[in-house]
Amino acid sequence: LPALEAAARALDDLDKASITEIKSFATPPQAVMAVCMCICILKPLGKEDESGGWTGAKAMLSDVGLLKALQEYKKDEMKERQIKKIREILNHKDKEVFEGDKMKTISKAGYGLLQWVLAMVKYYEVAKTVEPKRRQVAELQKQKEEAEENLRRINQQLKELADSLEQLTTDEAEQSATLKQLKEEADTMTRRLFAASELIEGLGSERGRWTNDLQDLGEVTTRLVGDCLLCAAFVSYAGPFNHEFRTDMTYNSWLTRVDEQGIDKTDSFKLTTLLTSDVEIAAWSGNGLPSDDLCVQNGILVTKSSRWPLCVDPQMQIVTWIKRKEEKAGLTVKTFNDEYIKFLELSVQYGKPFLFENLDEELDPMIDPVLEKRYIVVNGQKMITLGDNTLEWNDNFVLMMTTKLSNPKYTPEVMGKTSIVNCVITLDGLAAQLLNVVVGFERPDLEEMRQNLVTQMSENRQVIKSLEDTLLRELAASKGSILDNDELIATLRNAKAKSIEIGESLETSARTSEEIEKTRMLYEKVAKRGSILYFAMSGLVAISEMYEYSLSGYLGVFETALKEAKPDKIVDNRLKNLREKMTQTMYDYTCMGIFEKHKLLFSFQMTTMILDGDGDLNPREFDFYMKGNPSLDKIKEPSPFPWIPEVGWKDLQLLKTLDDRLKNVCEDIKNNGDAWREWYDSEEPESMPMPCDYWDKIDIMKQVLLIRCLRPDRMITATKLLISAKLGDYYVQPPSLVYDKIFEKSNERMPIVFILSPGADPQSDVAKLGDVLGFTGTKFKFVSLGQGMGGVAQSSIETGYQRGHWVMLQNCHLLASWLKTLEKILENMHKPHKDFRLWLTTMPTTAFPMGILQRSLKVVTEPPEGLKLNIKQSYAKISDADLDACDHEAFRPLMYVLGFFHAIVQDRRKFGRIGWNVAYDFNESDFKVSAKLLNLYLQKSFDKKEILPWETLRYLIGEAMYGGRVTDNYDRRILNTYLEEYMGDFLFDENVKFYFSRSGYDYDCQLEGNVNSYQQSIVQLPLNQSPSVFGLHPNAEINYFMSSAKEVYSGLMAMQTGTGGESGGMSREEFIEKSATDIQKKIPLDELKFLKDDTPSPLEVVLMQEIERYEALVKKMVSSLLDLKRALKGEIGMTQALDDIGTAIFNGQLPEAWAKMSPQTEKPLGSWMDHYLRRYKQYSEWAHNGDPAVFWLSGFHIPESLLSALVQASCRRRGWALDKSTLYTKVTKYREPSEVTTKLLDGTYVDGIYLEGARWDMDLGCLAKQRPKELIQLMPLIEVIPVEANRLKLRDELPTPVYITQLRRNAMGVGLVFEANLHTKEHASIWILQGVALMLNDDS
Repeated sequence: LPALEAAARALDDLDKASITEIKSFATPPQAVMAVCMCICILKPLGKEDESGGWTGAKAMLSDVGLLKALQEYKKDEMKERQIKKIREILNHKDKEVFEGDKMKTISKAGYGLLQWVLAMVKYYEVAKTVEPKRRQVAELQKQKEEAEENLRRINQQLKELADSLEQLTTDEAEQSATLKQLKEEADTMTRRLFAASELIEGLGSERGRWTNDLQDLGEVTTRLVGDCLLCAAFVSYAGPFNHEFRTDMTYNSWLTRVDEQGIDKTDSFKLTTLLTSDVEIAAWSGNGLPSDDLCVQNGILVTKSSRWPLCVDPQMQIVTWIKRKEEKAGLTVKTFNDEYIKFLELSVQYGKPFLFENLDEELDPMIDPVLEKRYIVVNGQKMITLGDNTLEWNDNFVLMMTTKLSNPKYTPEVMGKTSIVNCVITLDGLAAQLLNVVVGFERPDLEEMRQNLVTQMSENRQVIKSLEDTLLRELAASKGSILDNDELIATLRNAKAKSIEIGESLETSARTSEEIEKTRMLYEKVAKRGSILYFAMSGLVAISEMYEYSLSGYLGVFETALKEAKPDKIVDNRLKNLREKMTQTMYDYTCMGIFEKHKLLFSFQMTTMILDGDGDLNPREFDFYMKGNPSLDKIKEPSPFPWIPEVGWKDLQLLKTLDDRLKNVCEDIKNNGDAWREWYDSEEPESMPMPCDYWDKIDIMKQVLLIRCLRPDRMITATKLLISAKLGDYYVQPPSLVYDKIFEKSNERMPIVFILSPGADPQSDVAKLGDVLGFTGTKFKFVSLGQGMGGVAQSSIETGYQRGHWVMLQNCHLLASWLKTLEKILENMHKPHKDFRLWLTTMPTTAFPMGILQRSLKVVTEPPEGLKLNIKQSYAKISDADLDACDHEAFRPLMYVLGFFHAIVQDRRKFGRIGWNVAYDFNESDFKVSAKLLNLYLQKSFDKKEILPWETLRYLIGEAMYGGRVTDNYDRRILNTYLEEYMGDFLFDENVKFYFSRSGYDYDCQLEGNVNSYQQSIVQLPLNQSPSVFGLHPNAEINYFMSSAKEVYSGLMAMQTGTGGESGGMSREEFIEKSATDIQKKIPLDELKFLKDDTPSPLEVVLMQEIERYEALVKKMVSSLLDLKRALKGEIGMTQALDDIGTAIFNGQLPEAWAKMSPQTEKPLGSWMDHYLRRYKQYSEWAHNGDPAVFWLSGFHIPESLLSALVQASCRRRGWALDKSTLYTKVTKYREPSEVTTKLLDGTYVDGIYLEGARWDMDLGCLAKQRPKELIQLMPLIEVIPVEANRLKLRDELPTPVYITQLRRNAMGVGLVFEANLHTKEHASIWILQGVALMLNDDS
């Protein structure tokens, strides 16, 4: 209680001192006394005397145990009377003092005792009320204890029951768990049984295959070394080579060497087995990569090489595949002409593929760090420096490069940094692609079904592979019981279902595919023909860089032919129509873009390729057609008749070995010489039956080869007959140029490129076409390119393609540096107007971008061939107003003379070097300006009544206008001779009618009439003219035909893109090695030397110089032949220079590397070797025996040096001024050097000079007309005599140029040696127009 607590605190405040204080009172205060009396009443000590008053109280206070007694006072034993007495005391006297803290002021100890008393009273009062309750509590407590006892007992019982229940519950749970476990185990067992059943059933079908695969893999492991070696070698080294060489190198050479070394490998080794898979190949095919073997190999090389691939891809198939394949991966495509660095950096950082296309032969050094993967590791991260930036290198980055160049020459550095991949398409590969196109057009349902099958089978294979990979991955990664892997079981179930479904589908597809393939094979010949035609066309680029064709452009023409072919319900007829139309269309398309001189070459190449494709061409016969007999060995038996040239007889020795039916041809010719001579002398031997029944015994190809040996001048006609017999007359009659058709074949994205020849200008014809189609004025813009015109041209093109105008850029070759910009403009053209056309004109140039040529429609324009067509073209642009412009009566006939002259000088070009030394660009502007000059001077003569100024007219026309283009003095002499023959008063002689020529037709000059009458007379002219009309000998035509045939031979050799087949039953390499050995044997072993102690004479100086040059050639030949043979054996690398030498030897030609160190020559290799050995003999005899009486001038490297030395020696001896001395020549009667017995004191005799364009009459000692078919003649010895120029007086002598070869002199003046003097009894103009000249060497 609070009161008790207060009392206790009060007692705690009391101590003995406080008690003593109270006890010390003699008479205590009344209040203290009252309190003490109250305590006495309560008797804490139990011995107090309440009646004793203060004394009794004091005795109590004196007891030392009082405080303790107070603290331990038994409160519950107080009586009512005690409490009553206390109340009376406290309430009776000064009761206020007992309230609050007043007592404290009287006595602190008293106050404490008072508090105790009050507490006891309070306690009693409370206890009085609480006691009944306490007793009740005690009773209730007792009842509670009894109840608790009962409860304890009951709880004990309950606990026992609960424990029992818990035990039962536990038992039940354990039993239930056991039951559940048993049920689950039963379910698991059931499920596992089912799963095991499915696994057994599902994997049972795989067991056999996997068992075999496992066994095979075990065997493969042992063979992996050899397989990996071959595959690694293929990926590392095979890229630059063509398919044939790759296959031979891998499956023959390398495979054999692996076997020889005892390295284990797979017996049926295939590159595709280890380097790719059918699924991957199918995926490549789906992205546009053809599935032929070469393309699959290229796919492997592009994707598997450790170096970045650089693909040689002229047909752009690989680049198309790469773009499709990497499109989803975020491919970036750029060229080195673009701003590519930032894009390349992003690709490197983010691991994206990057493609450089349209590369040239040099790479930008900026990308070298990327090519070489020149990264460093910094803090675990690969870093690469590109330019000034350091980037993070992402291993997912892929770089690829492609070039359109068909045969680029990359440096070893580039080839070391990249992996060169030769992606040039093969004939079989293209045939497979074209088959799809043909079937797609002819049987679109079949092609669609085939493509769907290919796609479906590809997808099915990929699904099976994916499911198999998943299944094996699950099996490998499965933990615990395999029977509990539900995902694995589901995968297996799905795989099995798919496998069954796909298996059935594949079986169905295989059957359907087989049926489709049978039907497709019907069109195989059409596709093969298409492929052959493409390769015949694309091979022309070896002739001229301007003949560049793209595969995409060809496919457009191919599809056009399919559409235009005549339909037929009979399949065989339809197939025949397709082949014929395809061949015709491609022939027309190609002929439109090549020069006239190359059309027969293309036609023959096309014919032979078709025959080869059909198995009807003997490779050795074709090789003979191109090369004749290239053997270096001299024939043992000389020609039996003088009319058979030694070269022809040598060719016959090889020809008779090509076929059993020809084995007796040489004997037949010897035994029937008269019959063969009669056939030989016929005008058209190719159309005449051959003696000894060869006309019937041998086929037309062998007949042509026989003509090649005996009448090489008729090879052009014979070749045309061969083409007509095999393909038809259509292919020897090139189509005419029709501008309407050119426009029809073009489109807004395809520029039309006019390839010009001298004298051709298509501007007026295109302008006429524009007039017809409404493109005139501002809608047709002409820009003549030259310095600073690039911006104007670009502006015109941009305006044109936006507004649909025509633009013609003329003379593109004059601004070749800008053409790359033009190519970029064309590539970036966005949605050009459908009416836009870009016309380009250019002379042939190597600088013309291939990209423009490939996308363009090429058109070759040439001046019309033949006098009639040339004159007709000139008069087509003359009106009556032009003829009426001059009043002089001579103007009209002189205009015709000018037209005839213009035609003569242009058409004379076709006769080659006997026509003009240089093919000049005489064109329409020369004719127009000359016509104006005629008008001007004739009008002036008319007005002043003066005679015609013939000398002035001839000079202005011959020296200024036409002569202004002429660079060769002897050509200018021809030009002026024509004008002297055509212009003079003799035109109007009434007694003797003037004729330009009377050879085969009377070419006269009409003296009056209008334009129409002149045009009518022109129409009457014959279409073809003999050389006599040009003042040439008829033999010039033979020369022309032989030159044309040689161009065909050389063109064919240049177009052979393969190894060249076989020669004489040997492989190309064997033939080259044998020929190289033969040449080595012929090279003299002794070194030429000439030493002299004293001062050498001028001739001796020449000898030393010649020997020095000869020995340099010998060293070059020895070293190059040695290196070539080593390269053929693989001991050193085959460089381009060595390969060129090998190719030249194989083709029987003089290697360019040797020709540069030799005297100029056009001889084949065999004849050149004879020339080479004769040079050695001359130098050797000269060095040992002194100056010879007769020099073989043809054997000098620089023949002019000998002539200069002769003049110098005479000037020293006679004291002449060197600059006032010269040479003159005199033809002797000596035929052989042995006839000369005494050396000349001044000058010398020279031997080995040939005459062309005329014949030397030994009896008369003068020039005479050639005999038929005798093109050149070996001259007698010629005396070369130094003389003072002022003393030289010549009469009836023709100044005749002496050239080194029959190529005469080129535009740079190279080839002319000196001028000889030949006696003539005819007017010099005859020989001048006949192109008479002397040569140091013939071409045989």
